Order: sequence, then C-alpha cells, then structure tokens
Amino acid sequence: MDPREVHEKQDQLQLVDVREPQEWQAGRIPGSQWIPMDELSARIGELDQQHRVVTICRSGKRSGEMAEFLNGRGYRADNLDGGIRAWAEQGLPVRTPDGEQPGKVA
Repeated sequence: MDPREVHEKQDQLQLVDVREPQEWQAGRIPGSQWIPMDELSARIGELDQQHRVVTICRSGKRSGEMAEFLNGRGYRADNLDGGIRAWAEQGLPVRTPDGEQPGKVA
C-alpha cells in the first residue's frame, strides 16, 4: 500500500511495525503499534480482524512476509510499499516512540 494512501487512511487502519527494538527506538510512524516480527504469531490476538492491517518494516521485505502471514490467518493485511524508508522520503512524519522528538529511519 502506498505511503500517501496509508497516511490519508490511517484512522481506518491498524499500522503494525514489525521491526527490531533498535529500529523502533530510532523512529516510528505515529499511531503505529510495535509487534516485532518474531513475536507476531504469539501476539496476533492483539489485532482486530475487523480492521485492515498495514505491516511496516524498514524497506518492505520483512513486513511483506508478515502481511502474507496475516492474510493466511484470515486478516486483511497489506504491506507498506517501500517501508518506513519510503514513508520518510515522502516527507511523512517519523517520531521517537515517546512522540516527543523527530525520529529517524534506522
């Protein structure tokens, strides 16, 4: 899913960041939920099957795999095209997890 489209529809989507802790700490998409890739199968119950999920990683590879995983379990999931890197390149907001500082893509 294109970063601009995700940004415009963000209030209708569940954004799930599947990156590693150091990546999450460096910067995230405001409003996203952090569930590291290796925890997603154990924490899948935290997601609402009634709402579309968009998975996020740095470039879109890992999150693409996680979107496929979720689709195979009955969720409507899409991958953020180009990951958080493409999101940031389009000038969309990246913040630290506390929301206080501008974040960076790690």
